Amino acid sequence: MPVEPTQDPFEDRLGAALRQTGDTFDTDRPALVAAGHTRGRRMRVRRRAAVFGGAASLALVGVGATLVLPGAGQGTDEERARSAGRTGTAAVASATTAPTPLTDEEMIATLRSLLPAGKVTGATAQGTSTGTPYANVVYDDGQGAGAVAVGLGRVEPDSQNAREMTTCPDKAVSPHDACRTTRLADGSFLMIFQGYEYPDRRVDTKRWQAELVTPEGRHISVSEWNAAAEKDAPVTRPEPPLTPAELERIATAPAWRGAADAIPVDPKGKPTSGTDLPPGADGTTVVKTLRKLMPKGLKVVSEGGQETEYGYVVVDDGRGATLVQINVQPDMSDVADQLFGPEAETLPDGTKVAVRQGPGEKGGEGVVMWTVDTLRPDGRRVVISAFNSGAQHTPATREAPALTIGQLREIALSEQWLTLL
Repeated sequence: MPVEPTQDPFEDRLGAALRQTGDTFDTDRPALVAAGHTRGRRMRVRRRAAVFGGAASLALVGVGATLVLPGAGQGTDEERARSAGRTGTAAVASATTAPTPLTDEEMIATLRSLLPAGKVTGATAQGTSTGTPYANVVYDDGQGAGAVAVGLGRVEPDSQNAREMTTCPDKAVSPHDACRTTRLADGSFLMIFQGYEYPDRRVDTKRWQAELVTPEGRHISVSEWNAAAEKDAPVTRPEPPLTPAELERIATAPAWRGAADAIPVDPKGKPTSGTDLPPGADGTTVVKTLRKLMPKGLKVVSEGGQETEYGYVVVDDGRGATLVQINVQPDMSDVADQLFGPEAETLPDGTKVAVRQGPGEKGGEGVVMWTVDTLRPDGRRVVISAFNSGAQHTPATREAPALTIGQLREIALSEQWLTLL
């Protein structure tokens, strides 16, 4: 994502979404930029930092985006096009829902009214006047307590950011039990995700969520866990308390749409919870370029990426699989100090280069991560990492990655990346 920690883009998306709930649930995903940056800038850097970098290490409900490996369940643009004629099962609010400001207490009351019968405790919230409205509760239906959170925001309709919020990840990188993206009758996209708080499953905490983005740019995120808190709380039940259908019903409730419309705007007329994202490199081109730059003797066995900036290949030289992933990002000069320490090399043309070798951080037994991070004087950043496994959360398949640090450096410094931004 010292430099930013390793984090998959799906976690970033989930992270951004739950961070919209006010950061009320504690999280162990470290910040990627200094505290002095604005919230919008922090969110942008976190999302774009993706999986690379820090000496220590990509949505909540974040949905941080995914290392989108190819596979079933992805909400690709093609799938979205095919789904255009499908209708969701939930009732759909009118696009003309009137703005309805909600106080802290009203956010909690609205969430409580949408929950099935049960006990609700530990409620916290922020109303729509803050620009980051959310409500968090602990809900118990008699079968065990589970944390439930709802967060509201606004995004540019049909933007990259909006599409990422409702795109399913691939199981190969973000393990989950189920995920689907549906287009509702009013044109909204709804993603229902049933996964885990930790990709490596080191504890049995499950995270289920609904992500709704309407054609008007309303973003409603509902998340739940089978524990009384997102992290550091014992599992209380086999699965979170709300069924996928109940998550969908809560996310599509008309009350949230009116509340999202009431989020205040800045002087430029944009929602205060929105984020301006500069264009990044086309993801398809990133993957094609990465594949083309692979050293001879490496067979590409799978590949994938995101809509922009991120791509990966899994290669095998006959001695085991290696995941190689890359981010190609514009406009990163303002966080250079966070990305590159005094030990970083500076080339004659001003390009900064940092090399890091350490253990993997997704729980795969024996996995190591080798990274070369580069930043051009004009802010264009290319950061590449290789692992001695075909995925970060699975055990090592070999002693070291199939690519050397020298080969990673050569790829990261290739002039071909400069044509993508």
